[in-house]
Amino acid sequence: MSGPPRTARDAASGSAADPPARPGPRRRGGIPVPAVSVATVLAALGLWVVATGAGWVKPLFLPPPEAVLSAFGQAWRGAIDGAPLGIHIRDSLLRVLGAFGLATLVGIPVGLAMGTSRIARGILDPPIEFYRPLPPLAYLPLMIIWFGIGELSKVLLIFLACLAPVALAARAGVRSASVDQINAARALGASPWQVLRHVVFPAALPEILIGLRIGMGVGWTTLVAAEMVAAQAGLGQLVLNASNFLRTDVVLMGILVIGLFAGLFEFGMRCLERVLVPWKGRA
Repeated sequence: MSGPPRTARDAASGSAADPPARPGPRRRGGIPVPAVSVATVLAALGLWVVATGAGWVKPLFLPPPEAVLSAFGQAWRGAIDGAPLGIHIRDSLLRVLGAFGLATLVGIPVGLAMGTSRIARGILDPPIEFYRPLPPLAYLPLMIIWFGIGELSKVLLIFLACLAPVALAARAGVRSASVDQINAARALGASPWQVLRHVVFPAALPEILIGLRIGMGVGWTTLVAAEMVAAQAGLGQLVLNASNFLRTDVVLMGILVIGLFAGLFEFGMRCLERVLVPWKGRA
């Protein structure tokens, strides 16, 4: 048997005993972002083919895609710079990854120390903020004078370029830990190390990962400068030598290879971010 009829006021406001209505599932409409990215890349390639095929741009300034593919084949066989392209890729990856790994091991503790200790911030903040805006080419001669023209100066140059973004991101991430969380951990008897490990570091992790992504990008941009001096092999050295002989096809090929590996590392960092901080961006 049904209950008494509801009045217009009850129907408009709803009864207090009625359970709240659950919102329906949200549908994400629109075109997915990967599809837009693929379409953008295909459009850029199509414009490149049309512009070079129709003669809108001289090959000296923008070679056609077939010329770049031919240069890739020559570089892979070692017919351009004396060393196969695999050797250039190997040496550049070792330099960038070695410097980036060192910057990660040093920059994260330095940033956490700067964010949690006023003394550490007073000691470490001035030198980092001083050299951070300097372009790597400005202190490249100093690296060569101090450490010679070997691999050490190249790795240190990339390391310094990667260090500042990582350290500053870690310092900024420390502020993500709320005072209530820290006080609660201390009230439960947590030591300073346990507070740093279980409260501060997880809260700072999203900012740290952003700093790592920025640091990796800066490391790739510094690669060419690091390989300018007495490098036997490397993608930056390959591009630099090709520019001296106006081999625009080789220059463009080297740029595309560097961009490819930089994009792969960026994709890997985004995947790592989704695994380590799945709560980021969710209310």
